Amino acid sequence: MFNPEIFKAYDIRGIFEKDFDLNFASALGRVFVALRRQDGDCVLNKPLKILVARDMRVSSPAILFALIEGLKKAGAEVIDAGLISTPSFYFSVSNQQADGGIMISASHNPKEWNGFKLVRTKSRPISGESGIQWLKDHININTSTKTLETNTETKIINNATLSQLQHDLNFIAVNDIKPLYVIADAANGMGAQYLELLSKSLHINLEKLNFTLDGSFPAHEADPLKAENLQQLQAAVLAKGADLGIATDGDGDRVFFIDNLGELIDPSIIRGLLAQIFLRDKPGSKICYDVRPGKITTDLIEEAGGIAIPTRVGHSLIKEQMLVEQAYFAGESSGHFFLNLEIGCFEMPMIMIGKLLALFSQQSSTIADFIQPYRRYSHSGEINLSVKNKEKVFSLLEEKYQDGKIEKLDGISIIYPDFWFNVRASNTEDKVRLNLEANDSAIMSIKRDDILSLIRQC
Repeated sequence: MFNPEIFKAYDIRGIFEKDFDLNFASALGRVFVALRRQDGDCVLNKPLKILVARDMRVSSPAILFALIEGLKKAGAEVIDAGLISTPSFYFSVSNQQADGGIMISASHNPKEWNGFKLVRTKSRPISGESGIQWLKDHININTSTKTLETNTETKIINNATLSQLQHDLNFIAVNDIKPLYVIADAANGMGAQYLELLSKSLHINLEKLNFTLDGSFPAHEADPLKAENLQQLQAAVLAKGADLGIATDGDGDRVFFIDNLGELIDPSIIRGLLAQIFLRDKPGSKICYDVRPGKITTDLIEEAGGIAIPTRVGHSLIKEQMLVEQAYFAGESSGHFFLNLEIGCFEMPMIMIGKLLALFSQQSSTIADFIQPYRRYSHSGEINLSVKNKEKVFSLLEEKYQDGKIEKLDGISIIYPDFWFNVRASNTEDKVRLNLEANDSAIMSIKRDDILSLIRQC
């Protein structure tokens, strides 16, 4: 049995041995092969090559074993990339010319959790609308279907992250990077692998915090989006006079940056700076960003001559729209940064870090001084509220703010000259999420409180 709520908009995720078990993992392997056959883009009468990988969570090895068993029972040939970050997994699926892939990870969730990220060829994403719901509808834990089990040995690859580094270095001006003093906090997660390799190639002075892979997360939760999980890194940057701090999440697909004064550089600023860097490579390109407020991003895209394309929230949904729009770069407010290259369209944190280090190396000022002019707006942060009636929230917002510019790409976004906000509904809980931004902190506080008061009526 399994909890159907583990099938989410971007992946499959829940508490292991409560929401799903090893039988589910095996069944998922079988039905994933069926999905890829049903997609119709694989060679008929030829075994599918499916690449698998895992993070450092305590439950991941057993889940991987059960998943491989299910894939083989469905007739797939399995490539095991082992213990790697999610970006290295995406790279490996494309690099190995696999027909699809499954990464075992629960990203930033607490230690009891685990899950699955799913992709097609070249790591094209599988979201709720493009396959995850199909898997939910067709999975059969107690299948009696005749199996096609292959007798082939699982192919093991051991150099996935190194291969990814060799690819990514082609996009980094290594000689432009000064020997900056960088402190990185990997939160005992998979980002430690590529941060260590990258630092040696870029010749930066790297001090490591929580680089031991440990799925029990002894230092702190592996979610840099929560302010409390950045405190250790911020304190270290200040105490030791570092130039920059870098934080990664549990599976290494999100990256955050701390300036030399110990302040978080908002991802919307990072996204805008990266957009300008990549627009120098490909002038006039489309650049995607999610609908949550971060106006500095669109400012910087448009100042550099790019075409700003808003997207729904969620890494899978953003990548799907990037492919449709043929966008070159995208960034999500939660620290995901994507490139659309020949190898595929997915998160490439090593390239992002390298590009930013080169940019920061060119400045005569400190990183904090360089960033300060980009802190143009005041942001509420994401505020989650429990409500009884999500539909009523949107109805009241649209009625009260009907004189604003209203957009409904993802939830509701309402735009005024001096403030703008987005409210989205949770897919799995009776909650809504508010993100608001304004020209200054006084307006932000007033408008935030007005909207919160309205939402609390629901």
